[in-house]
Amino acid sequence: MTTGGAIVFDLDGTLVDSAPDIHAAVNEVLAEDRLPPLPLDQVKSFIGNGMRVLLAKSLAAHGLPAEGDGLDRAIDRFAPVYSASVTRTLPYPGVPEALDILAVRHPLALCTNKPMAATRSLLAHLGWGARFAAIVAGDSLPARKPDPAPLSQAVARAGGGPALYVGDSEVDAETARAAGLPFLLFEGGYRHRSVADLAPAASFTRFAALPDLVADICARHLPPAEG
Repeated sequence: MTTGGAIVFDLDGTLVDSAPDIHAAVNEVLAEDRLPPLPLDQVKSFIGNGMRVLLAKSLAAHGLPAEGDGLDRAIDRFAPVYSASVTRTLPYPGVPEALDILAVRHPLALCTNKPMAATRSLLAHLGWGARFAAIVAGDSLPARKPDPAPLSQAVARAGGGPALYVGDSEVDAETARAAGLPFLLFEGGYRHRSVADLAPAASFTRFAALPDLVADICARHLPPAEG
C-alpha cells in the first residue's frame, strides 16, 4: 500500500531514451516530401515542448513555414508514425528497478508533452501499461508544459497531496517551479543548460540512487502524507 506523496515523472529523456524513435519518425515524414533527413542531435534538440513544436522546428530547419496548413498536414502524417515508433526506445539503466522500489510507498504518475496515443503505445511496448496511477499527456488538456496545469492535474489524478516532479529538461524545471513542486533532475536526458541553471532540489545520474534521493527530498521538502 502506498503511503508517501506522489512521484510524477516526465517520460522522454527522463525514464526512456526515445530520441532514436522520434528521430526516425521525423525523418520518415520529411522523406515523404523529399526533404533530406535531419541529424539525430538536431532532432533531439527539438524534443520537450510537444509534437507541434517538434514538427515546426523540423520544418523550419529546412526553411519551410513553421505554422499554417503545411505544419498541420505534417502533424496529421506524423501522428500515426510517431505512435508506431517504439522499437528503438529503451528505458535508461536502472529505471524499472527504481520504479519498483518507489511504487511500494508512492503513487507514480506521468506528466509528458508526448501525445497520449504515442505515450500509451510506448508504455504498452515496454510492458508498463499498468505502471502509473495517472497519465497526463501533451493533448490531455488545452495547456502543455511548462504551464503547470498538466503537472497539477497529474498530482490530483494520483491522489493529490504532497508530490514531487522528476524530469530532465528546462521545460520540466520550469513546470515544477510554476506548480510549486520540488524538482529532481535526471542529468542524462535532453537538457541544454547547466544543472545549476535549472536549480533542482537535487540531481542524479543513476536511477539506482533515485529511491534514496526521493526519501531525502520528501523528508526535507514535503509534509507527511495523511494516512
